[in-house]
Amino acid sequence: MIHALQDFFARTTEIELIWLVIGFSAQGLFSARFLVQLIASERQRQSVVPETFWYLSLLGGVMLLAYAIHRADPVIALGQMFGIVVYARNIWFLSRKD
Repeated sequence: MIHALQDFFARTTEIELIWLVIGFSAQGLFSARFLVQLIASERQRQSVVPETFWYLSLLGGVMLLAYAIHRADPVIALGQMFGIVVYARNIWFLSRKD
């Protein structure tokens, strides 16, 4: 295992490592939104989608889109483009509510 990790880091450029950090960070943000939603729903004992959910979705989606474009992955890129529109639209609805 340690030898495999050493090989991986030896053959991975600094730029690729930065993109891996971006990709993992984006996935972490994107996943955190479910934790935020779960906690909010448990507290209110009903299904709740807090405003933070949409901001985490948008930020994670944009970062995952950048990662997908960098990796030339059209499946992930297309999926994120659709999601970003939905997240931005929900944030726009929230801004009109005030």
